[in-house]
Amino acid sequence: MTAARTPTGTAPTRGRRPGRSIGDDRETAILATAERLLGQRAFGDISIDDLARGAGISRPTFYFYFPSKDAVLLALLDRVTEEANAAAGDVLDRLAEDPRARWRELIARFHATFGGHRAVVLACAQVRGTNAEVRRLWAEVLERWVRAVEAAIESERRRGAAPDGLPARDLAIALNSMNERVWYATFAGDGPAVAERDVVDVLLDVWLTAIYRTTAPPARPVSRPG
Repeated sequence: MTAARTPTGTAPTRGRRPGRSIGDDRETAILATAERLLGQRAFGDISIDDLARGAGISRPTFYFYFPSKDAVLLALLDRVTEEANAAAGDVLDRLAEDPRARWRELIARFHATFGGHRAVVLACAQVRGTNAEVRRLWAEVLERWVRAVEAAIESERRRGAAPDGLPARDLAIALNSMNERVWYATFAGDGPAVAERDVVDVLLDVWLTAIYRTTAPPARPVSRPG
């Protein structure tokens, strides 16, 4: 979840034809069109003709950039997850400064990123059950975030700020999965859902309670007894 633990920008955007520049204006136009249309209708109701027309290109030209409509969605998902990783930065490496503030900062940054691209997030969640490539990509992304949180929990335990308990990996899986579901319900209005103005603070309290058994974890180094 931090830049150090989840490097990005090392591979071409998934789903694009090889050899295309990531800054290519036509490719950018296709992706922008797709995200705009996803805010208006379901992914299944968007055609390649819609994407080509919105980007100001022909249908044959579309295939020069992407092999399919699904590849466009994968490229959008790649961009959103790369943006989330960049937003996270080195927050987890600075937990000891102020654990509550840093965890809140991390959750808020992810919320802002996903909320800013909610149409893409919702479309991917909706097609994941039937699209194996979207499902595989999201599993890879979630695994990276789980490992980052697992390492952070173990670090907090080593410095004595968090008590021993459930395996850190299991806790990291549960917390990340909770965030995923809560954000989906909030963005989609798929009730019951937490109000968007409250969602960061609600998630934060659950994370702190699960990791530290308190919502006010210590910021200074803690000495373990014995």
